[in-house]
Amino acid sequence: MAHPEPRPAVHPARPAGSPTNGRAAGHAPSSDGDAARTRKRAALSGFLFGCGIAASMIDLFIFHLGLQWHHFYDLSTHEVALVTDGFFHAFGWFITVWGLFLLADVRRRGGVHWPHWAGAVVLGAGFFQLFDGVVDHKLLGIHQIRYGVDILPYDLVWNGTAVILMLIGFLVLRRGARAYRDA
Repeated sequence: MAHPEPRPAVHPARPAGSPTNGRAAGHAPSSDGDAARTRKRAALSGFLFGCGIAASMIDLFIFHLGLQWHHFYDLSTHEVALVTDGFFHAFGWFITVWGLFLLADVRRRGGVHWPHWAGAVVLGAGFFQLFDGVVDHKLLGIHQIRYGVDILPYDLVWNGTAVILMLIGFLVLRRGARAYRDA
């Protein structure tokens, strides 16, 4: 026998669905602590979404599949390289979807200030690119941007673009954080 759905608790002083603090219920954080948590969750959502998009859309689709300049792991056979690309692709999409679930939660809790979120997305994309350029390309050496060419110009553009994206993302994120405080 199916159990009945539990009913949400109703505050005794307010009927269900009535506005809270002059705002619609469930659409605004009720305290400064809630607002700070919502702002941080929005930033994390955008950051994860940006990392995932940079990994799955930009790096994988453009450099791995489109241009075929490298694979995630180039120190073995072509078959191993393709398998690692598959795992990398799945991981990138997992992070992207995780960011979207957090975004849905932030919207449910109190709304999203889109400039703040967009800044976090750009920061996340730049972070992933810099992490890939420094850790995967240089420290671990599991792949390079491209093979058979002078790699220095590619590294400078790759890592330089990452730093620029991170700076832009940080500035937009800070500006958007003010919108949360002012709301």
